[in-house]
Amino acid sequence: MQISSRRMNKTIEGEIRKMFYQLLCDLEEQEEVKTLLDDLLTEAETVAIVKRLAIAVYLEKGRSYENIKNNLMVSSATIATVAEQMGDPGIQLALRKIKADQWAEGASQKISGIMKKITGK
Repeated sequence: MQISSRRMNKTIEGEIRKMFYQLLCDLEEQEEVKTLLDDLLTEAETVAIVKRLAIAVYLEKGRSYENIKNNLMVSSATIATVAEQMGDPGIQLALRKIKADQWAEGASQKISGIMKKITGK
């Protein structure tokens, strides 16, 4: 994606960003988010975002650059860029949310397993 060298008025840009962020907050279902982002982003932009998020998750889990390169088909430079951002608040927020979702999913599966043993269903 190429960004125009002509800059938008800062006030207008700020208002549009606030509107966009509020729109993201207002989306309630994963399918709504997917529909919106599929329409706003190119496939290449989506892949780039998803890969960067995956790199952050893999780095958090202690995976090596070589492992990440081979699994995600990314360059060492891209991994290094994400590695530099690991302490940034947005990346940390994303990682906390992902960990919480993974924990909840695991807990839910354990509870379901216990209930099946108790009820036999």
